Amino acid sequence: MELVTLKTFDNAIDVHILKNRLESEGITCFVFDEHIVSAYPLYSLSVGGIKLKVREEDVESAKEILKDIYQTPLTDELNSEIICPSCESKSIESGHKTLKGLKGIISGFISFFFMVFPIYMKQSYHCNDCGHDFQKKRTQ
Repeated sequence: MELVTLKTFDNAIDVHILKNRLESEGITCFVFDEHIVSAYPLYSLSVGGIKLKVREEDVESAKEILKDIYQTPLTDELNSEIICPSCESKSIESGHKTLKGLKGIISGFISFFFMVFPIYMKQSYHCNDCGHDFQKKRTQ
């Protein structure tokens, strides 16, 4: 049985969410390097992240499910679609981590100087079409 890496992750929560979705569709999944990355996050680049692997014969079905997941538009708490303010695309990724801004620059400098994991990372939305990072304005 040949296993193929379907996707890599930097945290265990995301890999298990996708694993449960694929297994609910009847695709057997295997998680590799979860514990080393969870225990030592800085080793993530060395080992290639947490890998979600599927059997070779299930790759096409799994890719179709991934495509369906990533083509579903993101919505806010009022069920309106989130669109990029720069190019008006609906191909948006949530939870994108960035070190932009003054706090991010200071955090990056401190992290580099003391050789530790960044102490501040802002989460934002990321447009997959134009690369713009943005924050969704809260509605009242």
